Amino acid sequence: MRARTTAALTAAAAVTVLATAGPALADATPTPSASASAGGDTTVTTAGTSFLTATTIRPGQHAELAASTGDYLYWSFAAAAGQTDHVTVDITLPPAADRHGEATWTVEVFDGLRRRQACAAGAQTVTADTGDQSVALDCTLRQIRSWAEPWSGDPLPGTYYLRVSATDLPEQDLGLAVRAQVRLTAKNGDGQPDGASLKEPLSPAVNAGATVAPDTAVSAAPSAAASAPKPVAQAKGWFASLSTRWLWTAAGGVLAALAGVGGYTLTRHPRRWFS
Repeated sequence: MRARTTAALTAAAAVTVLATAGPALADATPTPSASASAGGDTTVTTAGTSFLTATTIRPGQHAELAASTGDYLYWSFAAAAGQTDHVTVDITLPPAADRHGEATWTVEVFDGLRRRQACAAGAQTVTADTGDQSVALDCTLRQIRSWAEPWSGDPLPGTYYLRVSATDLPEQDLGLAVRAQVRLTAKNGDGQPDGASLKEPLSPAVNAGATVAPDTAVSAAPSAAASAPKPVAQAKGWFASLSTRWLWTAAGGVLAALAGVGGYTLTRHPRRWFS
């Protein structure tokens, strides 16, 4: 009887130990899904239909989803000063037998104020023929500035919006299934604009002082009254170079005086002239 009791207690203790160690062993073993997500950024499978519903993506992240021809696909991303963003878009087109003509696809980038940003490089708009199976678009934005003038329109740090759409296609092709793949990459750099540092003064120093030796006696500077020109010298300076301008000025003064006297005489005593 005592042996049976001892065996039962031993079995119960073993069950308790296994039950306690089971969760610990389960927690120590990583799941395949967790390791896959930790290895890199997850793929975005959605897109917004307007600026307000744009799906957020990060640089280095991949977006892939199925859509319909004619839809506007929106994504948003954050850009910091000194960053140069590059967007690559691959559109898998419907079968050629289902299409009725050429289709023009475009990728556009807008800043937080909904201002369209120009692409510095890349094929932003591509027209696909009826037999094409896919379209490749790419856009390299200008470098994000740390500051800019309000009128310049330069890209500043903040949120940017990416829009992919078909701008010109036959009406019969609206609604056909397509597949879009978007890749966003960013390159960091210096956020200061070109020419932000001043290498030399814009206006050179006028009458710059000279450096003298420590043991050299410095003479007193002349006062302003002593350095001012004398009245006679100033008058000589005025008439130092007589030119035709002075002659025309004097002649004009004489003629003006004669015209004034004649006008006064004519208006004061009109009967002498017209009687």
